[in-house]
Amino acid sequence: MTKLTLDQALTGISGILVTPFDAAGDIAPARLAPILERALKAGLHMPVVNGNTGEFYALTTAEAVTMVREVAAMVAGRAPLLAGVGRGLRDAAQLARASADAGAAALMVHQPPDPFVSPRGLVDYLSAINDASGGLPMMLYLRNDAIGTAAIADLCAVPGVKGVKWATPNPMKLAEAKAACDPSIVWVGGLAEVWAPSFYAVGARGFTSGLINVWPERSLAIHAALEAGDYTKANALIAGMRVFEDIRAEEMGGTNVTGVKSALIAQGLDCGPTRPPSAWPLTASQATRLDRFLADNRLT
Repeated sequence: MTKLTLDQALTGISGILVTPFDAAGDIAPARLAPILERALKAGLHMPVVNGNTGEFYALTTAEAVTMVREVAAMVAGRAPLLAGVGRGLRDAAQLARASADAGAAALMVHQPPDPFVSPRGLVDYLSAINDASGGLPMMLYLRNDAIGTAAIADLCAVPGVKGVKWATPNPMKLAEAKAACDPSIVWVGGLAEVWAPSFYAVGARGFTSGLINVWPERSLAIHAALEAGDYTKANALIAGMRVFEDIRAEEMGGTNVTGVKSALIAQGLDCGPTRPPSAWPLTASQATRLDRFLADNRLT
């Protein structure tokens, strides 16, 4: 496969990789190898380690450091690697340095869940991460747009910020923020395939995907349809995988990773359970619907 530039990859699919665990509950990066290989073979533009589908907040910083090193070695330069960083500033800085040393092409900065986040404090947070990484490009992972358009524009003006993964169901606010920022900022749909057409309609390009772990070919087909402006085809393809995303959205999103890891187990690619507070396992009803989805699409 031809390696894409960072700009090309950011407007493609950001495939959020799971974090595998072994029987003892420890991280088991080697179990990810066949999943990553399948996704890269299908044409995945940008693998992402330490994202939310990777259970970032359930990992210790040391585990996240190990994951970025191991995944970077597996990717081996075949695609730009996006590495998630976040939590407390010192943890984020440590992980940013480790990600740069491992060869990540850019950082995905998780929006801090601290209850006392200030917009100007976020500017300081991003600036410190930029310094720690030695200037790796940063993608802001925005899951709460309540900070407002002016604050988002301030964040996008921080040196090193390359773009925004927009993960709130507010396409019109995305359009407003995009208009308020430098035109060079890349805006990416951060709510996976289901929301991608709405975000494309207001100027975003590319999208994040957890489906890439299970059915990368479908994700790539949806991306190709959207890039061609064929919304009818894209929506039809999305309709055929929506039950999977519906299962992942249940229990306040608590089955998000559960659905992915359960599907992988069904495919013979056991990555272990999720860690609490994620839900595990699926309920009987959820498992029945997942099994039917996998069988209907010949994914097992």
